Amino acid sequence: MVIVAGFLGSGKTTLLNYLLRNNRGTRIGVVVNDFGAVNVDAMLVAGQVDAMVSLGNGCVCCAVDVSELDDLFARLAQPRSAVDVIVVEASGLAEPRNLIRMVVANPNPRIGYGGLVEVVDAELFGETSAQHPELVTHLRLADLVLVNKADRVPADALAALREQIAGWVGQVPVYATTHGRVDPGLLFDDRELEPPKVAQQLSFDSLLDEHDHDHDDPDHRHLHDEYVSVSFTSKRPLNPRALIAFLEDPPPGLFRAKGCVAFAVAGERRKFEMHLVGRHVVFTPGPWARGEERVSNLVLIGSGLDADAALDRLHATVFDGDEPMDEQAMLGVWRYTPQ
Repeated sequence: MVIVAGFLGSGKTTLLNYLLRNNRGTRIGVVVNDFGAVNVDAMLVAGQVDAMVSLGNGCVCCAVDVSELDDLFARLAQPRSAVDVIVVEASGLAEPRNLIRMVVANPNPRIGYGGLVEVVDAELFGETSAQHPELVTHLRLADLVLVNKADRVPADALAALREQIAGWVGQVPVYATTHGRVDPGLLFDDRELEPPKVAQQLSFDSLLDEHDHDHDDPDHRHLHDEYVSVSFTSKRPLNPRALIAFLEDPPPGLFRAKGCVAFAVAGERRKFEMHLVGRHVVFTPGPWARGEERVSNLVLIGSGLDADAALDRLHATVFDGDEPMDEQAMLGVWRYTPQ
């Protein structure tokens, strides 16, 4: 489940509409939340979504009956809905921290936290953040920041704003875009694309609708960033301490990571599925399939990610000792394993 938040008018609905038009086979369920009597945002996305539930009586984060919200998520997540990802478009007045808590605490095993995407209006953020300083606090909770409306400000002003935001959010990717155009593959798995076999750079300009009139704009390509997908495989088990150090201090620009790993720990023969979104890490232990080779496979996805440096750090997590590590080496992994 992905949460999209940001101040009023930053471009959240524009982003959602773009994802719905360019999802390439991924079925999206949407919870649209607009603060007001008339839910205009729901009207804007109506007809483009596989399943939509509109909450027009206030912010999702202010819902009194949380169980009702859990039931809503459960309806979208049930197998017969055939929904691959749920996107919550929060009101511009919503409190992201409470939204995150709701999703993370949701008891449904089919629902996992897919990250907080904060949308920023490149043209007006200076003014709105001065009036609403809590917006900076919201950015510090984000797993990905989209600086939208990048075409409305000079290049030097855009660079200065991104540098300022990067100073607040640290290693969280800060991604510039126009009209909410971001490659869906950065936010969730694409059903039509196979995982990359090698490190590669993917530009979403090539994925835009061929009928989009903006392709006629010669400056169009310079208004967007690219995201990088990196694939890592090791037939030798990993050092759990080294992998935890990598995940707790990720490469700049890393947004998502997923895969399965084998650890070089005495008596530990299980497969550990690993998911990272922003700073949220989850390990899930389980058996290897019959005949399945104990091979560690990870995929990293990020914006502005240095693929070579990331791979070098991952290769450094491969255990090179002669004797397995003791079970104390797993303490960091257990810290991120749901009990």
